[in-house]
Amino acid sequence: MSVRDIKIIPLAKKKIAQRKIEEKWVIDTITSPDQKIDGYGGRFVAQKRLKMEGKEKLLRVVYEEATSCLLVITAYLTSQIERYWRKEL
Repeated sequence: MSVRDIKIIPLAKKKIAQRKIEEKWVIDTITSPDQKIDGYGGRFVAQKRLKMEGKEKLLRVVYEEATSCLLVITAYLTSQIERYWRKEL
């Protein structure tokens, strides 16, 4: 999957910027996730653990697989890793 095959919808771009998440983190999480799980309505969630300011955070990127690209719907950081992490996949 190349970077040009990943599109971030305008609302997601705005939210990602507001949340101080770098777009390269979003791309990296989709292209090499620590974990990929099924989301709602046929969407997927790519997850990656990140160290930030001495604390571990989980970057969750919600996306859809369209015919020509992966469409990023939203992305957010959470400290509630245990809530979202799937122990057995």
